[in-house]
Amino acid sequence: MAPKRKAAAAPASDSDASQHSSDEGTKKKAKKPAAKKAAVPVAPLDASLPVNTVFPVDLKPFTPKADGSVRIAAWNVCGIKACEKKGLIAYVVAEDADILVLTETKTGEPSIAELSERYPHRYWGVDPKKGNAGTAVLSKLEPLEVTFGFPDSTEPQAESAGRIVTLEFEKTYVVGTYVQNAGQKLATLDKKEAWNVAFEKYLRILDAKKPVIWTGDLNVVPTERDIRNWKTNYNKTAGCTDSEINAFNAQLNPPVDSGHKKLVDVWRHLHPDLEGHYTYYSYRFQCRVKGIGYRLDFFVLSEQLVEKVKQCEIRLEVYGASDHVPVVLDIEGPL
Repeated sequence: MAPKRKAAAAPASDSDASQHSSDEGTKKKAKKPAAKKAAVPVAPLDASLPVNTVFPVDLKPFTPKADGSVRIAAWNVCGIKACEKKGLIAYVVAEDADILVLTETKTGEPSIAELSERYPHRYWGVDPKKGNAGTAVLSKLEPLEVTFGFPDSTEPQAESAGRIVTLEFEKTYVVGTYVQNAGQKLATLDKKEAWNVAFEKYLRILDAKKPVIWTGDLNVVPTERDIRNWKTNYNKTAGCTDSEINAFNAQLNPPVDSGHKKLVDVWRHLHPDLEGHYTYYSYRFQCRVKGIGYRLDFFVLSEQLVEKVKQCEIRLEVYGASDHVPVVLDIEGPL
């Protein structure tokens, strides 16, 4: 391609000449640069939502569950030892859940009297790597059986014991999970993909026997409404890739001819249009104050259980002891 030539300068017009004449014209006044518009502060999509950055000092008891129902709460505590110092027990007392699922505990069972006195049945899944993952299910109700990790998988059970704890009751399974994260720059997406395959198989095995209540930190953003900045995170950030979203949809929606039933993301089912309600807010960049977050913590139920749900809520005010907030489900009992 031939190189571009510079355009020839246009000849000066009479008006140009007169402008630059010291005898006949005056100089043009320089235009002032346009004033820059002041940046609009980033604020939550819903101004009524709490934006506290520390744990509430006066957390009041939550509304008691309805008679005959069971309350299950799930919370990523981001290290239970640190969380205990910032408000863990105040929340446990205020919620008074029958079953409490704690994820990312990062340890085996600690010595916390308030937990052992309130919950006689405690099951702590520990990751083989010290200080990593960790899932605990604490219950007032005695289960028939408890399983740690994947019992029927090519993945070694010890590698998943810190991420899945399953309690079997007479009518249901309660599955607490801290799902594998795809990592910074998606460095562990391959592990997440292997997890998703193994977990879908596990879900099908359970649901073929009894309905399932699956809860915890699921580390996926199912829809654009479940994250503040979808465009800048889509296929770039852990939880927001097509691979993870499609796998989650597959877990909830088995093939029609498979003989398996659907599962339901209960909070989104009850609140189909709500935006700005998240369960994770980074401690960095004032994300909590700005309302920049992700909805990563869920209750997923076998479809036949949905009609028994009394409530499913995000405890948005319970922030500061962890970078996640708890989620809670009330469901008609017994389990």
